Amino acid sequence: MRTVAFANGDRMPLLGLGTWKSAPGEVGAAVREAIRLGYRHIDCASVYANEPEVGEAIRSAIEAGEVRREELWITSKLWCNAHGRDNVEAALRRSLADLGLEWLDLYLIHWPVPIKPGVAFPSSGSELVPLEQLPLHATWEGMEAALEAGLTRHIGVSNFSSRKLHDLLAHGRIRPEVNQVERHPLLQQPALVADCAAAGVHITAYSPLGSQDRPAALKGADEPVLLENPVIGAIAAEHGCSPAQVLIAWQLQGGISTIPKSVRPARLRENLAAAAIELTAADLERIAGLDQHRRLVDGSFWLMEGSPWTLQALWDEP
Repeated sequence: MRTVAFANGDRMPLLGLGTWKSAPGEVGAAVREAIRLGYRHIDCASVYANEPEVGEAIRSAIEAGEVRREELWITSKLWCNAHGRDNVEAALRRSLADLGLEWLDLYLIHWPVPIKPGVAFPSSGSELVPLEQLPLHATWEGMEAALEAGLTRHIGVSNFSSRKLHDLLAHGRIRPEVNQVERHPLLQQPALVADCAAAGVHITAYSPLGSQDRPAALKGADEPVLLENPVIGAIAAEHGCSPAQVLIAWQLQGGISTIPKSVRPARLRENLAAAAIELTAADLERIAGLDQHRRLVDGSFWLMEGSPWTLQALWDEP
């Protein structure tokens, strides 16, 4: 398994298991099977509402002698209602309790969008807190404190534009080590990837297969199905593999970590085997031509009436 090395010597496996949309009653079995197969990187978040079941699977695997805690890379994320310096530690400790862990390997700010404490998801714009009132660097101070308290070994962000990332770099004492963002051939984000590389920030790609199973409310009427893309399909046929394996191999060859989700054992095995696929220079050139800057998770759910956000303000794009 390819890994990325961090400054303290820790190494994160580039291929992990995503748990967004993995239902209760399914996610635990998926995590347990993934560990049996050889996955060592599990991506979680408090808002996914399945961390207790994920934690039970991890504990079971450790107790069975299948893996040691030190061999696992466990990521979780700070939800938007816990922004602010004084809220981070309590939120992180809740995730640790749910996961049954003493520390995380990586803790991320899930979205650069503060919402009021106690609100699971805003139903009106008045429940969102403008960045002028609660700047991101204030939340980052809480992330730094959690790192220094030993609750997590690494800290980073998710869904951050280059502009927001550089704002943290300017204000913070400790550099974010990861930026987890949507990335796939229809949204390749070359400028962001290059900017993060120059700043020493690793990219993790979510929704690498197009996230076709996400809620209908997050889908557009004319949405493309990435796994049915004819170019990806042709490359897969040439390599004797599946389109999903091509999409995963493309990320890994670019040094990008990625976290495809599945609860099916056969698909878990298939995704893991993608690490052995080597795409050619011609394959990579064909995939580069697919970029449409097409977001499938575009953040429009933050734009209800009265919201301080626009898509331009969220992504810092025209």
